Amino acid sequence: MAVSGRTGVRVVVVGDRGTGKSSLISTAATETFTESIQPVLPPTRLPADFYPDRIPVTIIDTSSSSLAEDKNVVLEHRAKLAEELKRADAVVLTYSCDNTNISRPITFWLHELRRLEVRAPVIVVGCKLDLRDERQRMSLEQVMSPIMQQFREIETCIECSAASQIQVPDVFYYAQKAVLHPTAPLFDQETQTLKPRCIRALKRIFILCDRDMDGALSDSELNEFQIQCFNAPLQPAEIVGVKRVVQEKLPDGVNHLGLTLSGFLFLHALFIEKGRLETTWTVLRKFGYDDAIKLSGNSLPVPAKRAPDQSVELTSESLDFLKRVFNLFDIDNDGALRHDDLDDLFSTAPESPWQEAPYNDAAERTAMGALTFNGFLSEWALMTLLDPASSLANLIYIGYAGDPSSALRVTRRRSFDRKKQQTERSVFQCAVFGPKNAGKSALLTSFLGRHFSANYTSTVDERYATNGVNELQGKRKILILREIPEDRSKKFLSNKQSLAACDAAIFVYDSSDELSWRRATELLVEVARLGEETGFGVPCLLVAAKFDLDPFPMAAQESAKVCEEMGIESPIPVSVKARDLNNLFSRILRAAEHPHISIPETETGRKHKQYRHLVIGAAVAVVGLAAYRTYAARKSSSN
Repeated sequence: MAVSGRTGVRVVVVGDRGTGKSSLISTAATETFTESIQPVLPPTRLPADFYPDRIPVTIIDTSSSSLAEDKNVVLEHRAKLAEELKRADAVVLTYSCDNTNISRPITFWLHELRRLEVRAPVIVVGCKLDLRDERQRMSLEQVMSPIMQQFREIETCIECSAASQIQVPDVFYYAQKAVLHPTAPLFDQETQTLKPRCIRALKRIFILCDRDMDGALSDSELNEFQIQCFNAPLQPAEIVGVKRVVQEKLPDGVNHLGLTLSGFLFLHALFIEKGRLETTWTVLRKFGYDDAIKLSGNSLPVPAKRAPDQSVELTSESLDFLKRVFNLFDIDNDGALRHDDLDDLFSTAPESPWQEAPYNDAAERTAMGALTFNGFLSEWALMTLLDPASSLANLIYIGYAGDPSSALRVTRRRSFDRKKQQTERSVFQCAVFGPKNAGKSALLTSFLGRHFSANYTSTVDERYATNGVNELQGKRKILILREIPEDRSKKFLSNKQSLAACDAAIFVYDSSDELSWRRATELLVEVARLGEETGFGVPCLLVAAKFDLDPFPMAAQESAKVCEEMGIESPIPVSVKARDLNNLFSRILRAAEHPHISIPETETGRKHKQYRHLVIGAAVAVVGLAAYRTYAARKSSSN
């Protein structure tokens, strides 16, 4: 497979007029210098065998008049240049070495690249080195250092001469290298240290290679690592030499057992400082990492859903693994993981996956903020439901060594479960609808075992809460509550497949407020109608929140009428403030486990069903009559 999965590298050359762009390209391709050359060359291709990585390079020459001379701007050239730059894998920015002020054209073009939102690495190239006045001494490092501080997209700087054929091939080698083996993801040029994500990936690789788990790579483990990554063993003298280099600079990088993690990281920092980025990238890619230092999609066999009303869950094998991991990192055996414990657990992942919404406040925690065992498994269930690829990747990051394809499973369709009148799911998602100030957020908070707060804050974005709920048989299932703010309900219901992901829905209203009740029933009708239109109807429950307050007049009669008309249970009275939840979460789970009941019907839906039954009945009658006539005719002819 090609390096980094690439089949080619596209390099666009820009710079002021007369800086030698076309001569640079022509000399690189032909290995000869030509005095007379056309102003803009057609695309030029350097074949795969031109450089060691065996990836062909396509070089795009550009016209300078479109940008460098504002008075003579040609709109067509501007548009073409902008298009070429946006397609570039790397940019070569040229200046002329006989120019006494090289910083002006360089910074001009760098600002222009930013204005055009070009994300490619930049190689700054001084051309016409042979024309520089020997009496004019200039330190390239001194000139470029402040520019490189300001423009981090600059990968490297080099000066060359097409006429004297000095370092011309190196220009496009560095451009190719910047694409195939980029510095930015690995190394912070300002601090001269490895970047956190690179350290995390290398730590995981070190742990995987430390077969005996003694915290050091022995000579034999180093040799296995070398063969795995570079298909060549290390000679004993080479191993001694590597360890000597590390020990001289970093004494704790080597101990009596071998190369330690700090020594392993030091070696890679040393490779990068010496410009040997391909060494570290080869190691990362051998272990499945992509250019963003995440496991590539090829190494993540995520099971695909074939229908929107299917979901993805962890298998028993991956759940057993997670239980062992929790016990391993629960050092004080208190049944919870502190923030430091979680940071340690995910120290081999690109970052901790639960620090941002929707995960950061979605599971059960102790009063001190530690994640309980139940909360730990619930977080994994939520991540698997919402982002199966991220869940599988993080399982592998933290050490799951089983077959990745056996870590997750796809559930069967909920429409099939409805026909079977039972489900095999272990994780259920419930949408929580309701008007503002009805008590939706308070319900989610109580679901996580937290105390009621009288301070009201309107929920703006969707929010999740996940926890385990015990069945009557004693089994524990995961329930995920998804709060849909009233302002978001219209957008949610405009998606025809939005209900496909739901196993149940509840409609929360303030039982003391008639307007709250009416809005909740409006939402119930909208959801019921969408379910009838799409075939993704879900069991629905009405929840009369704030039941510690006096109900609005005619509440009982109104609710009884609506529930009877729509064919669902009476509202469930709850009071989070009084800590009386009336087994609400168990009742939601029970409804979700029986997908064939508690599905509301609108008047239109009921008529449609009656009509369908009538048509089917008539069809059966016609077929029966035809069969009888055929039977009678045969009997008559036989007599």
